[in-house]
Amino acid sequence: MRLSHERREELLPLLDRSHGPTPEAIQAAHRDLRVPKAEIWSTASFYSLFKLPSPAIGVCQGLSCQLKGADAWAQTLKDQGSAVARVSCLGQCDRAPAAIQKSADHSLSPHYITDHVPPAPISPGELAIHLGGEDDLSYAALHLARTRGPDQVVQALENSGLQGRGGAGFPAAFKWNAVRNQSEPERYVVCNADEGEPGTFKDRDVILRRPHLLLEGLAIAAYTVGARDILIYVRGEFVEERRSLEQALTQAAPHLEDFSFQLVSGHGAYICGEETALLESLEGRRGMPRLKPPYPTEAGFRQKPTLINNVETLACVPAILTRGGEWFKSLGRSEAGTKLYCLSGHVQHPGVYELPLGVTLNELVATAGGFDGTPKAFSPGGASSGFLPMRYADTPLDFGSLAKLGSMLGSAGVVVLNDTVKMPEAALSQSIFFEDESCGQCAPCRIGTQLVKRAAETFTQSQNATHLQHIDEIGWQMEEGSICGLGMVAAKPLQNAMHYFPDEFQGDHPTPSERPS
Repeated sequence: MRLSHERREELLPLLDRSHGPTPEAIQAAHRDLRVPKAEIWSTASFYSLFKLPSPAIGVCQGLSCQLKGADAWAQTLKDQGSAVARVSCLGQCDRAPAAIQKSADHSLSPHYITDHVPPAPISPGELAIHLGGEDDLSYAALHLARTRGPDQVVQALENSGLQGRGGAGFPAAFKWNAVRNQSEPERYVVCNADEGEPGTFKDRDVILRRPHLLLEGLAIAAYTVGARDILIYVRGEFVEERRSLEQALTQAAPHLEDFSFQLVSGHGAYICGEETALLESLEGRRGMPRLKPPYPTEAGFRQKPTLINNVETLACVPAILTRGGEWFKSLGRSEAGTKLYCLSGHVQHPGVYELPLGVTLNELVATAGGFDGTPKAFSPGGASSGFLPMRYADTPLDFGSLAKLGSMLGSAGVVVLNDTVKMPEAALSQSIFFEDESCGQCAPCRIGTQLVKRAAETFTQSQNATHLQHIDEIGWQMEEGSICGLGMVAAKPLQNAMHYFPDEFQGDHPTPSERPS
C-alpha cells in the first residue's frame, strides 16, 4: 500500500517526540506509518540532532567560534569532565564561542559566552524591518492587501525591487507570480527559517524580535498566491525562536483565521536550507536536493505549486505594502532596500545591523564600533562566499558588486579576520564544515568536499604545497557537476585564500609549478 503524503510527513516529528531513532521508536514508526525499518533508520541518521549524544555538549566549530577560542573552550570542558562533541555552525556567531546540549529529556539548551549586542539605533523611518521596533498587532498590511487585491500586491513587490534575502537574490515578485500562474488550485507557502550558513544569524533575530512581521508577510504571500496552508521550517537548534513564533501565532489568531499555519522543526542539516532539500525534509525524507526543473513554483511540497521565501524576505513585505514599493527601493544605495547584515569575528560589537543595501565593509564595521585588531580579510556572505582581502573593504556589499569579484553577498554573513589569523587554518575551518554538511547525493560534491578538506588539513600539518596543486581543478569539477549550491561553492574558501594570500600557501615544499626551472 502506498503511503500518503500526510502519513510520511509524520515520520520525523514522531522520532523527535520519541527522543530519536531508538529501536522502540523505529518499531512504532514502522507499525504506524508502514515505512520499512531500514528506511526509517536511513532517514533519521541523516540529521545531526538525532545523532548528538546526550548529555554531550556540542561545541560549535564554525569559523566565528574558532576565531573566539572554541578549541580552547572545548578542551576546558573536557578537562572538567564533560563529554564534548564538535558540531557545525549553530547560528550564534555574535555570541561566539557557542555550544548546545541535549539534556536527559532530549530537549536542547544553548551555551553562550557573551551577551548579544542589540542593533545600533538608526532612524526607524529609514528601515524596512527595524529590529528594535515593536510589532503592530493590527495586521494593517494584510488588511491592505485584501483591499487592494493580489495584482496590486505583486505590483508593489515589483516596484520595490525586493530580491530574495536568503542567498540567491532572486526577484521576489517573479516567484510569487510563478505560483499564481499555475493551473493547479492546491498551493502552499513555505518559509525557510532553517538558517545554517556559517556567519549568519539575522533570521534568528527577526523571529525573536519581530515575529509578527514574518507571520504577516506569510499571510500576505498566501493570500496573493491563492494558498491556505503555510509551513514554517524552523531550524532545530532554534528553540526560543520556535517558542516566539508559537506565542505570536496565538496573539495573531483573529487575523489569521483564513490560513492554516504549521511549525516544523528541522533536525540538524545545513543542506535543508536549499529549498528542494527542505521540501524533502518536510515530506519526511532525507534532506537531499531535487533535480530541477521542475522548480518548486510548479511542483514543490506534495508536488504542488509552492512559494518558498526566507524569513527576511517575508519580513520586508508588510512595510512595502504600507509605505510603498518605491519607498522601499529608495532605501538602498546600490540595490533596492535595506539589508540585515550579520557581523561577527574580529569586530568590537558583533550583531545584526540593518543598513542600506550596498554599504561597504568599512561602513558596516564603523557602525559596530570598529575592528578588533588589524583587519586582514573578510568573508562577505558566509562560508559560501569565500574570502576577500581588505583592499575590497570599500566595495559595496550587494549582490552585483560581489559577484563581479567571484564572491557573493549570500545571506550577508560577514565575518572579519584580523592579522592574527592564518589563512590556511581559516580555509580548513570552512572546508571541514562543507565536508560535514554535504548530503553525499552527487559524486562531485561528496568526493570533492573530502578532497578539499584533506588537502587543506594536510597542508596545515605538513606545510607541503604539493597537496594543493589540484584544488582549482577539483573546484571546477564541483562547480560544474554538483546538483546544488553547496558543492558549487565548497572549494571557494580554499581557492580564494590561495589566490589572495599566496605567500601563506608556499609552505616548505612549493608545488611543481612554483619550483625554479
